[in-house]
Formats: sequence, C-alpha cells, structure tokens
Amino acid sequence: MEQRLRRRVRILLGIVICGLVLSGVTAFPLESELRWLTEALEIGDAPSPADGPLDSWLRTVRDALIDTNARYRFLAYGTDWLAFAHLGIAVFFVGPLVDPPRNIWVIVAGLIACVGVVLLALIAGAIRGIPFFWRLIDCSFGLFCAIPLTLAWHWTRQLERIRPR
Repeated sequence: MEQRLRRRVRILLGIVICGLVLSGVTAFPLESELRWLTEALEIGDAPSPADGPLDSWLRTVRDALIDTNARYRFLAYGTDWLAFAHLGIAVFFVGPLVDPPRNIWVIVAGLIACVGVVLLALIAGAIRGIPFFWRLIDCSFGLFCAIPLTLAWHWTRQLERIRPR
C-alpha cells in the first residue's frame, strides 16, 4: 500500500515537474515559436476576413514581439527570468518527489500558486487588455496543475497516516 501511494505521488509530481520545465524552456524562444505557430496555422501578415479571434490575437502578439525584439531586445530579458522561475520552481518539487510526507508543504504551496495563476490571469489579464478567451487558456494552466497536485496532496496525507513523520 505504502509503495503504491509513493509511486502515484511520484508520477503526479513528475508530471508537474515536466510541465514546469516545458513551460520554462518554451518561454525563451517566444518570437521563434510564434513565427512557427502562425506559419503552421497559415496566419499571414495582413488581416483577413476569414480570421477568427485566435488568428488576430496570435498575429498581434507575434508582430508585437518582432517589433519589440527589433527595437528593445532587452525587454526579452523579462521572459528569460520568467523561464528561469519555472525551472527554479520545478526544483522545489524534487523534495516531495523524494520524501512526500516530509515535504508536503511544497505541494500545498503549489496548490496556492495554482489559485494565484487563475487570479493573476483574470485580474492582470483584464488590466493588460488580454482577450478573455486567452485569459481562460492561462487559467487552465493553474487548473490543470491543481489536479495532479490535489491528488498528490491527498495520497501524501494517506502516507502520513500510514507512517507519521
């Protein structure tokens, strides 16, 4: 029973760690990624009557990144720090990966951060003029991360009852 619970918790935390690392690594080449994505979706340089809200938004973001990086390259340093933060946060989850009951506080902190993601997306996104559909996509990161963390927390609590600290 104990080994099965530990394995479940480790799998879930592995998913969270992989998600954080993937989010971090993909925050470095944003301009290139948006160029590739808009090419793959056949979103041209000029607006088209067939464009949906996603097409318009992705074109706007791509063009803003191209313009900003051409004129003010140093601003990309902010997203470099965002990427690093994701990688740094992932490191914290190594503790509960090794010893879940002893490091359950990291799982709880992760759950609190998931709530913060939703709040930030809804509040700051509105202030910054981010379209509502995109804010919902951003909220989904907090919601989807909360699922494995909630299960990991639940099973870690069961581990604590089997073998108290």
